[in-house]
Amino acid sequence: MYAIVEIAGQQFKVQKDQRIFVHRLKTEEGMEMSFDTVMLKDQDGLVTIGAPKIEGASVKAKVLKHLKGDKVLVFKKKRRKGYQKMNGHRQYLTQIEITDIL
Repeated sequence: MYAIVEIAGQQFKVQKDQRIFVHRLKTEEGMEMSFDTVMLKDQDGLVTIGAPKIEGASVKAKVLKHLKGDKVLVFKKKRRKGYQKMNGHRQYLTQIEITDIL
């Protein structure tokens, strides 16, 4: 059984007991939360597609921890002009575990 759900503006294919990294959520560690924007659900070969979402369906998840991702380097250059600029950042992430698909 799997579902496609929208979490923090991105779509994820999730299954029960799966751990994923999403953009930082405003929830404390250890808290349970529910995502109601379920766009597709597959239950033993029976596929339900929402238009745009499935009414009454939700995905429950538990926030495991907040962390920062790997460093991403951004390099800009214009050829023959002597212009080079290097910048970088680390994205703030939240690790969640999918506990149930309803």
